[in-house]
Amino acid sequence: MGWLDGKVAIVTGAGRGIGRGEAILLAAEGARVVVNDLGTAREGDGTDRSPAQSVVDEITAAGGEAVATYDDVSTWKGAEATVARAVETYGRLDVLVNNAGILRDAMSFSMTEEQWDDVIRVHLKGHFATSHFACRYWRGQSKVAGDAPVGGRIVNTASESGLFGMAGQANYSAAKAGIASLTIVLAREMRKYGVTVNAIAPRARTRMTSGVPGADEFMIAKPGEYDEWSPDNVAPVVGFLASEAAADVSGQIFVVWGSHVYLMRGWSLVHDFDAGARRWAIGDLVAGKADLFAPAPRGSKIPVMGF
Repeated sequence: MGWLDGKVAIVTGAGRGIGRGEAILLAAEGARVVVNDLGTAREGDGTDRSPAQSVVDEITAAGGEAVATYDDVSTWKGAEATVARAVETYGRLDVLVNNAGILRDAMSFSMTEEQWDDVIRVHLKGHFATSHFACRYWRGQSKVAGDAPVGGRIVNTASESGLFGMAGQANYSAAKAGIASLTIVLAREMRKYGVTVNAIAPRARTRMTSGVPGADEFMIAKPGEYDEWSPDNVAPVVGFLASEAAADVSGQIFVVWGSHVYLMRGWSLVHDFDAGARRWAIGDLVAGKADLFAPAPRGSKIPVMGF
């Protein structure tokens, strides 16, 4: 018996890396999986059907059920087709894992309009488009069942770049920050239907990190030691969030790294500086600047990725 027996899941960007590990684990836990991957290069160029099909072959060889799709989920048409494929093939949809993404890094003063648009489209629109059609499906199922909860699950892929900002990644950081906010919005909207929406910010060795300066130097797997940077470390957290055991977890953001799972909280109040029932003057803020920016009375010590 698996944690996801009888479930049907979509995993986007599942041909390689983190998405591949997620698809394989969900299948191993009993889910029937729609493996979506356009097969693009790291920068989003070209297409290749072999990565998605190879994951399907691996799942079926292990006794699981899976089907490949090659739709571009950053388009309305492609996202709708991917959701429809799950329902048409397996009769239902229970889990959506949004993982597809590309990188086109550049400093803000050098970034082109195309680099900005492509990354925002693939990451942010790609997450929203599939979520739109999945949520519409679950809302419809709830109405058929007399407004009974349907128990759907969405797991989005954010990034610490979106939580903390990364020089040279204005497009990627903005998209990932948008995904974190989108996760909270969808969690609020879909709560009444019994659908949970969470996001992970994974640290792992993938094609996406291979071009980050310095990353390859410390993400190397050491023979005989636990590989804390393996992309497969991420999948169990996604499996948990996709399961009934996490039915009470929604609107949360998790950093996932090696054996660690960090629950994140963003934009929390640090200090309150009150003008005292009158309009602010610039001089008031100058005088109170030291108090406003005094050390926080409390706060987490979660280590931030150091490259």
